[in-house]
Amino acid sequence: MRVDEGQGASNRTPRRINSNLVLNAVRRRQPISRVDLSRVSGLQPSTVSLIVEDLLRSDWLIEGEAVKGARGRRPRLLTMSQQKCVIAVDIHPRQITLALTEISGRIAWQSVLSLPTDPNDAINRLAAAVQGAIRTHSGRMIEGIGICLPGRTGPNAKDLIFAPNLRWPIVSLKAKIERASGLRVQMDNVANACALSEVWFSESARMQDLVVVEVSEGLGTGIFVNGAIARGKGGMAGEFGHIQMVDDGPRCNCGNHGCWETLASNNAAVRYYRESLGARKQVTFSNVLRLAIAHDPTASAALRRMAENLGRGMRMVAAALAPEEIVVVGEITAAWHDIGGIVEAEMRQHPLARTVRIRPAYDGASARLRSAVALVFAEVFPQS
Repeated sequence: MRVDEGQGASNRTPRRINSNLVLNAVRRRQPISRVDLSRVSGLQPSTVSLIVEDLLRSDWLIEGEAVKGARGRRPRLLTMSQQKCVIAVDIHPRQITLALTEISGRIAWQSVLSLPTDPNDAINRLAAAVQGAIRTHSGRMIEGIGICLPGRTGPNAKDLIFAPNLRWPIVSLKAKIERASGLRVQMDNVANACALSEVWFSESARMQDLVVVEVSEGLGTGIFVNGAIARGKGGMAGEFGHIQMVDDGPRCNCGNHGCWETLASNNAAVRYYRESLGARKQVTFSNVLRLAIAHDPTASAALRRMAENLGRGMRMVAAALAPEEIVVVGEITAAWHDIGGIVEAEMRQHPLARTVRIRPAYDGASARLRSAVALVFAEVFPQS
């Protein structure tokens, strides 16, 4: 369902959409009273009261002691529960990040696991780590597990059908982690998860159209349009990272040459840096990013080249999809004050991209972990 810009959700909006609106208002402005919730959300006080009572009963919110007001009845301030949370599993080609993410989006705990080469060993290690996290945080209300994948799954979310940057297959991962943990598991492509998260944590009452460009070892796009994630046939919608941009470019893991991700991903920036130095030593994108932020000329040049190609690729995204905004997710957002203008200038060279907003994700590199909340609770508070 769409709500016109500048308006709060009305009483005709489904209760779940209004609940999401109230939750996000509390999250961003806590502690907050019911009166102020009504004011900032645009909902009627009676509607706010009904929703708040539901959220208190289901342990989403906590109500504090009455506080002294300027006059009249003393309000009781509401905050998000810190007990209700999810386990986030962020899978990269060489490592997995495991985190405990509160429903407010705050990362309460995280750990990094290196991946063995054998796929069965990798899944067993993940399952054991999840069990350990549950035991360690037994005092929390863990509602489920959200898994972000660097690839696309089939319709049953059991098989990975396209993941050129992941060297081990995922077979029935969802079922195995559910058996090991006793919790429900939701998993999706990382760009889709981050797109859902941007809407879940949005302050807006309306369901905006947006595209998330997720920049990491590869480059993926998640498309949120008309109140839902666009999936396409076989779940393959959004693979802009594997569109060829130059004929004689580097070979991509998908088998093609000169794909967008070979020119604008973290790995591309590392390649630019190493080519400039003529060095064979190993270096990570985090190293290059840190050097660039410290104004190292070689690293800064590599990051600028990456940013230029990122913006050029966004021209096709903006022209093809006409989103209201494009949100960039990944480590690169740490240097957005240096390279954001470069990305935007390149994108806006296409006439159809001149009205599209572009911004980094609000929480930068932790966006992938925060998206687990949206994955797990999307069925509880759907966006449409």
